[in-house]
Amino acid sequence: MPKSPLKQILLITDGCSNQGEDPLAVAALAKENGITVNVIGVVENDAMEQKGVQEIEGIAASGGGISQIVISAELSQTVQMVTRKAMTQTLQGVVNKELRQILGKETDMEELPPDQRGEILEVVDELGETADMEVLVLVDTSASMKSKLPTVKEALLDLSLSLNARMGANRFAVFIFPGKRKEVEKLLDWTPNLELLTSTFPKLAVGGITPTGPALREAMTYFKKRRSLRGLLANDDEYMEDSM
Repeated sequence: MPKSPLKQILLITDGCSNQGEDPLAVAALAKENGITVNVIGVVENDAMEQKGVQEIEGIAASGGGISQIVISAELSQTVQMVTRKAMTQTLQGVVNKELRQILGKETDMEELPPDQRGEILEVVDELGETADMEVLVLVDTSASMKSKLPTVKEALLDLSLSLNARMGANRFAVFIFPGKRKEVEKLLDWTPNLELLTSTFPKLAVGGITPTGPALREAMTYFKKRRSLRGLLANDDEYMEDSM
């Protein structure tokens, strides 16, 4: 069962990328690196251009995650639902892989007898409460998102409260795109406490471009940097033990 944290990128946007590399290709690469990519499309009413809908659905499909188009008023519950549903989906994939190794053949949970399937679903639910999670939130701050940012902030605070009610440890990071000086900027480093966003969000400037592909790549790279840092710290601990 998962020893390392479950890793998710949560992309919140209201339209199509219009600068940089193909976001679908980057999402597929993230999936190969064990990172699930979920996408929430935010609209003021029920309308979004078909091109935008297709890109949102395509990014999530390529990244092994979940997509949802939602009006601003329903954003908070959607953020929580998508994050938790993606976590369960990932855990079910892990369990299916374990089953194939144990049984020595291509067997999924759905193929098991109802009583065995029920037992395994209980394990998945328990893992959902105890597994560690790392969620990197990517927020589109292109010009059209300006009126939606207060709602995004509240949704992320609610997400923090919801996930921190679990037994498992949570770490969040927040990146925005475009940034003031670069295509992508870090707004909040890894922390269990998304409440730190409260003072930062009102100061955000919005821009006209939407470099979704570069933002996804930067997010994926940041997970790798965190892993490298953990490795260095572990080596330092071992070195200190050997030196004593």
